[in-house]
Amino acid sequence: MASNGPKEKFIRFENVTKQFQEGERQRIVLSQLSASIDAGEFVAMVGRSGSGKSTLLNLLAGLDQPTAGEIWIGDTRVSALNDRDRTLFRRDHIGFVFQFFILIPTLTVRENVLLTAELSGWSARDARAQAQRLLDAVGLLDRANVFPDKLSGGEQQRVAMARALCADPPVILADEPTGNLDADTGAQVLDLLTRLARERGKTLLLVTHSPDVAALADRTLRLDHGKLVPPSSPEFPQRNLEELRGTQGNLRLR
Repeated sequence: MASNGPKEKFIRFENVTKQFQEGERQRIVLSQLSASIDAGEFVAMVGRSGSGKSTLLNLLAGLDQPTAGEIWIGDTRVSALNDRDRTLFRRDHIGFVFQFFILIPTLTVRENVLLTAELSGWSARDARAQAQRLLDAVGLLDRANVFPDKLSGGEQQRVAMARALCADPPVILADEPTGNLDADTGAQVLDLLTRLARERGKTLLLVTHSPDVAALADRTLRLDHGKLVPPSSPEFPQRNLEELRGTQGNLRLR
């Protein structure tokens, strides 16, 4: 993406380390990570299983605290907040898209989507209008009154994306959002997520195992054994979505 001038370093983590106690030994999951992400940037985070990707997402979201180092989102030092304040910050500033959807089965599609806005203090009227707009954007307005078990996997993930955006958070964290979908459906969901994030000016950090998915991002962060390493150019070429679809219209997700 072309830049028209300096951008705000919206997410920053500095010398972040995370250790876990395992019996009598300390296991280092993340070791002195330092990086920043611009406001409105789409960054892919890649690495093998066990490299620390999900741990870093949890730290950025305030679900856990680093053993050492600092994490900033905007002007807020998230790593310094107590449990209650981290919960409130996460509620108002971060939207999640998970691999396994995690919709509430006893709520309708509309109720699942507007829940995040209601929890953030939106009026019932405004939350409902926002949910209506987002369900229309993800092509599920006609399914608003059905329950999640009546939807396909791709439809459920689109509901999860609308839910993540409903409270209008500045940051979207996506953990393998296409990992539980077939290639065609995954391509559609990924296309929709990136388009919605860009249209709404969101900062998107997406965890993926797929070099093809990572190639769609503005930039790639690569974790290896808990450390940030430069991405390999041959492995992570910059491409666009149409190129990756190929002659059969399929995005090659791995």
